[in-house]
Amino acid sequence: MGQLDGKTALIFGVANHNSIAWAIAQKLAAEGARLAFTYQERMEQNVRKLTAGMDGALVMPCDVQSDSDLDAVFAQVGQEFGGLDILVHCVAFAPTDDLKGRVSRVSRAGFLTALDISAYSLMAMAGRAEPLMQARGGGSILSLTYLGSERVVPGYNLMGVAKAALESAVRYLAWDLGPQNIRVNGISAGPLRTLSARGVGNINDMFGLVEQVSPLRRNIEQGDVGDVAVYLCSSAAKSLTGDILYVDNGFHVMGLGTM
Repeated sequence: MGQLDGKTALIFGVANHNSIAWAIAQKLAAEGARLAFTYQERMEQNVRKLTAGMDGALVMPCDVQSDSDLDAVFAQVGQEFGGLDILVHCVAFAPTDDLKGRVSRVSRAGFLTALDISAYSLMAMAGRAEPLMQARGGGSILSLTYLGSERVVPGYNLMGVAKAALESAVRYLAWDLGPQNIRVNGISAGPLRTLSARGVGNINDMFGLVEQVSPLRRNIEQGDVGDVAVYLCSSAAKSLTGDILYVDNGFHVMGLGTM
């Protein structure tokens, strides 16, 4: 018996086998959840290949900047699953020039794009998930963030601003959806070698720093995030909402490096 037997989950953000979203999906499936996935057009082949062996998996195209695409995804999930228990938001983007350049030189268009895709998309998804989760007596919404939302991480720049907005959205959504027994939380993961991480300046230096400075003296793995995601989506976390859980081997508690 899995912790999530009989549950349904919709996952946004799988790009390839290194994606944190994919690690979360594997852990949810192992605990008995039936999964639905969305993909960006250029990632379709990757997502379909990864999910081919999952019984009953639903795979759909979606541009999170398109209201009609989001409407279609949630309508299809409602039709196929009869409701929704879990929503996993692993979506973030900032234009390369605005991500790597000086924060004071970020373009208006780049700022709007980053906030739209990385933060507003969570609110847009949550509103559409609400009636599907009400049909199941409640649910769990989960998003991914990073320490750069609250501290300066050189090279993270505009994405840090977007993640700060995302974390605020997590808290306000938790309050907004709580009366419907819908919980909203975030996971702040340590650095990982993913497709999106390639666009972050100094990312390779971060791995050595975490090994040196974090209390556990090691980097995390994608599966570590998946394990915490299962907890947040299970009944064991039924009284936990509006929180950001750190999965970074304690790196976030450190001030200065080791002496």
